[in-house]
Amino acid sequence: MQRKFLVGVVGGVTAAVALGGLGTYLLSGTESTSSLDKYSTVSVDGHRALAANIVAGRTESKYHPLPWVGDKLSGVTCPTALKAVAGATITCTGKKNDGKTVEIPVRVTKADAKAVTWKFER
Repeated sequence: MQRKFLVGVVGGVTAAVALGGLGTYLLSGTESTSSLDKYSTVSVDGHRALAANIVAGRTESKYHPLPWVGDKLSGVTCPTALKAVAGATITCTGKKNDGKTVEIPVRVTKADAKAVTWKFER
C-alpha cells in the first residue's frame, strides 16, 4: 500500500514539473508574427516595415513573461521600423530596474506581403 502511494506521489510530482517546464517554454518564446496592415505598416527605404512602436511594445511585453525568465524591462524603444525582409535587423534598447541599459537585437526570420515573423534575443 505504501509503495503504491509513493509511486503515485513521485508520478504526480514528475507530471507537475513537466507541465511547469512546458508552460515556461511556451510563454518565454521570443518569436512573434505580426500582420502588416494599415495600422502597423510603415515604409523604410522603399520596403514595407513593421512600425518601431509595435516592435518595442511586443518586445517589452515578452522580454519578461514570467518571474523566473528574463529581466523586467521598461521604456523599450527601437531606432527605426523593422523592414519586412528576411534577415533585416535592428537593435532596440530598454532599461532594467537598476537603471542599466540593455541592447536587444531583433531579426526578421520570415516575411511576406501580409505578415512578418521576427525574434529578439534575451
